[in-house]
Amino acid sequence: MARNKNPEETVNRILDTAYRLFLEKGYEHTSIQDIINHLGGLSKGAIYHHFKSKEDILEAVTNRITEQSNRMLAEIRDRRDLNGSEKLKAIFQESINRPVQDEIFAMAPNFQNNAKLMFSMVTDSIKQVAPNYILPIIEEGIADGTIVTDYPVQLAELIIFVANIWMNPMNFGDTQEESFGKFMVFQQMLKGFGLDIVDEKMLERLQELTVIYLKKK
Repeated sequence: MARNKNPEETVNRILDTAYRLFLEKGYEHTSIQDIINHLGGLSKGAIYHHFKSKEDILEAVTNRITEQSNRMLAEIRDRRDLNGSEKLKAIFQESINRPVQDEIFAMAPNFQNNAKLMFSMVTDSIKQVAPNYILPIIEEGIADGTIVTDYPVQLAELIIFVANIWMNPMNFGDTQEESFGKFMVFQQMLKGFGLDIVDEKMLERLQELTVIYLKKK
């Protein structure tokens, strides 16, 4: 068999196809064979040359989305027209209202059955998102007086862990009612730090995303 001269093109074909199928059928109901059947002649060997498992494919698809998200976070972090508290609110608003969020919740797996992906999500949140995007905003908020804490590093980690992990129905299989309770606790927790940044529209949107996920289970 001739060597593939365009491995990047092959990877993109696999990821594009997998992404579409995950959206249509959900991750749990999409098999490697389904992906092969929609790749127009690409062999199973070609897939396994680049990815060890379906889980690895999902991780690569998720990394694509994460790169887009990080660009959004950086843009808000670097704005000069907002104070620290306003930047945090802008991040939450932009994060939950992006159209891609509907797609993420529609295709997502139950992370209780995917320990590797769960660990990857936790690690990325604590080691990448918190220090690179949330912490600088909290430090700016401390300086401008809109955020009050003696522990900015820990607060950054807490906010991103609760928002990305604990409140995420993909991780714990929460019902709509359980998810709403977590959203309310998150809102109250932030108010305890003087951050009144989760409003009713955000709560409604978070519930909407939960419903999208539960329909795909």
